[in-house]
Amino acid sequence: MRAQLLMSVAALLAVLNGSAGADPVVRIKDVASLEGAASIPLVGYGLVVGLSKTGDRRQTLFSNQTLANMLERFGIQVGPAAMNVENVAGVLVTAELPVYARPGARLDITASSIGDARSLQGGTLMATALRGPNGQVYALAQGALTLGGFGGGGSGNSVTVNHLTVGRVPAGGLVQLGTGATLNNTGTLALALRDPDFISATRLAKAVNTALGDDVAAVVDPGTVTITVPEEYRKSIPTLMARIEVLPIETDQVARVVINERTGTVVVGGQVRLGAAGVAHGNLSVTIRTTLEASQPAPFAEKGETVVLPTVDVDLREESRRLVALEEGTTLDEVVRALNRLGASPRDIIAIMQALKASGALRADIVIL
Repeated sequence: MRAQLLMSVAALLAVLNGSAGADPVVRIKDVASLEGAASIPLVGYGLVVGLSKTGDRRQTLFSNQTLANMLERFGIQVGPAAMNVENVAGVLVTAELPVYARPGARLDITASSIGDARSLQGGTLMATALRGPNGQVYALAQGALTLGGFGGGGSGNSVTVNHLTVGRVPAGGLVQLGTGATLNNTGTLALALRDPDFISATRLAKAVNTALGDDVAAVVDPGTVTITVPEEYRKSIPTLMARIEVLPIETDQVARVVINERTGTVVVGGQVRLGAAGVAHGNLSVTIRTTLEASQPAPFAEKGETVVLPTVDVDLREESRRLVALEEGTTLDEVVRALNRLGASPRDIIAIMQALKASGALRADIVIL
C-alpha cells in the first residue's frame, strides 16, 4: 500500500514537472471576471424525508417541531412531543445565486444535516425557501438527494462509504427572484483577476490591446485591469465581453506546495525550486504490548489467591536513512528522485516539505488544507 501511494505521488509530481518550463495558456474568462459581478450566497432550513430510520432521533427537537408545523398546514394537528419519527432529518440548504441569474433559472443545491441523523441516503428534500443576506427569498429548493456514497448494516455491524450526512440536488433550486444586476455602460469596464498578480495582469492587458487596439486596456493594480470601451461596442457590451473572454493569455504561477494532512495528499507546483539543503528522514516507532497472565498458588497450598498480572513489552525501532544532498536551484524532477531515494511516503513528504520551508531552502508558499 505504501509503495502504491508513493508511486501515485511520484507520478503526479512527474506530470506537473512536464509543464514546469512554460506558463499555462488559458482564456481570459478562466482567470478574470467583471468587477462587481459577484454571486450571492443563499441559505435555508428544510426537512429531508423518506429516510430508512437513519434520521434525527428524540434528542433533536427542532426536526419534530418542523414536521408538526408542516402537517398543520395540511390540516393535521399533531404535537411535536407525540412524535417519534426517525425517517426525517433537519438540514441546512445552501446554494449560490449567479449575479445575472433570472427567474426560472436552475441552481445546484447542497443539503447538510444539522441534527443527529446518521445518513441522508435515499432522502427527498421538501420545498425549502432559500434566502440571501438581506432576508429576501431568491429561490426554492426541492428534490431527491444524491450522496456519492452509501451505508448499511445492523446489529452492531455496518459499512460506510464516503460522507452520508451531506447531499446534493443537481438543478434542485428554482430561481424566484433575480438580482436585478445589469451591465453598466459608462464607457469603462474593470476586469478583476481571481488570483491577483502583476505579470498576469500585464499579459491580460497586452492581449486585449493586441485584439482591440493600443491603450484600450490598462493595469490599475495586480487584481484590476480597466478597459475603455471602443466606440463600436458602446451599444453592445455583451458583444465586447464575448470577444475579450476568449482571448488566450499566459498566466504566471506562484510557487506553491499544497498539503492536506487529513488525507496525506501533497501537490507540488511546477515553479517550486529548492536552495541547497541536506535531507534525511527516518521514522521512530514505539510499540507497547500488554499481556495479562494469571498467577495461581501452588496446589494444596493453605494460603494464596489467584491474581492477574500484566506483562508489558516495549519495542523501540528507528529507521536508518541516509542523507540526501539537494543542490542550489534543484528542480521539481530532482526533488521527486531525491524523495524516491529516501523511500518517503506521502506522510513523510509532508514532514519533509514543512522542514525545508522552515530551513529557508523551499522557495514556495505552503498551503495547508
